Amino acid sequence: MVRLLPLLLLAPLLGCTRLFFQPDRWLHHAPQVLKVRFEPVRFASADGTMLSGYWFPSTGTALGTVVHFHGNGQNVTSHYTLSYWLAAEGFNVFAFDYRGYGDSEGVPGMKGAVQDGAAALRWASEKPGVDAAKLAVFGQSLGAALGLAAIQESGLPVRAVVLEGSFLTYRSIGRAVLRKNVITWPFQWLPYLVVTGRRTPAEMVRRLPPCRLLFVHGEDDEIVPLSEGQRLFALAPEPKSFLRTPGGHLDAFSTYRSMYGAKLTAFLKEAMLP
Repeated sequence: MVRLLPLLLLAPLLGCTRLFFQPDRWLHHAPQVLKVRFEPVRFASADGTMLSGYWFPSTGTALGTVVHFHGNGQNVTSHYTLSYWLAAEGFNVFAFDYRGYGDSEGVPGMKGAVQDGAAALRWASEKPGVDAAKLAVFGQSLGAALGLAAIQESGLPVRAVVLEGSFLTYRSIGRAVLRKNVITWPFQWLPYLVVTGRRTPAEMVRRLPPCRLLFVHGEDDEIVPLSEGQRLFALAPEPKSFLRTPGGHLDAFSTYRSMYGAKLTAFLKEAMLP
């Protein structure tokens, strides 16, 4: 947490990139180890930046397609484990990396990441055999914010949106982080000066096309306070539901998947009904 202070002070020079994007190029979990079907994917963002990801085809006839927007750290090889299992439940899953992450080209940044998310949605919707009318977005932490913005950017309809560990605005989560530490507490006003106030989850969630919404949040989330997700939920249009789970940040479908995986599957299946 202490390391966040110098980043905030430098944010005007860094374009806030280091605050929200912390990628690496390591291979964390090779999908071959899972012994499930998958395809490595290369696709282009709107500006030609080449991106990478994994396609996990549905076991049997697909009920729909889930595009997974992962969180801000590491890369897709440390995040796809939170979504690939949906393939066994009847859904295609496309997990991808934003620019600057993993094998994706480019330098990370907010505008580019939103373009990348829109490109991922278009790629999934245009893949042969995919029913473009049955798309779902699964966004986690920063990926929840990017997923909401990418839906607007792409202009594509989606049936369902799942937001786990989501926050209200980039400024509010910056302030929440600073308030947790006695050393950084006096600087909690800084995000309102140096962090972008544009294309926030609070703005994007109110502009969603008609779809079903599921919010998931750990009651002991140490990264994004539960109150952040609750405040965003209050702004979201109906139909919506809020799943409060035990544990910390993004634990629902990792530590507690045996308890909550079925709830996510049931939500997605219902959303895909005519």
